[in-house]
Amino acid sequence: MARNAVPPPSRREEIVAFIVLAIIIWPILAVGVVGGYGFIIWMFQLIYGPPGPPHH
Repeated sequence: MARNAVPPPSRREEIVAFIVLAIIIWPILAVGVVGGYGFIIWMFQLIYGPPGPPHH
């Protein structure tokens, strides 16, 4: 084992990291991804019109 090896994280540190990821990071990331996708669709429809057959 190396002299300057980092000790493994404690159970409490792992639980805190899980809570931060599960309750804070992932919901914000999910809302950002879905919102960004919706924004891209909205901008696309502003430029090219709504989906469906073309109107003659």
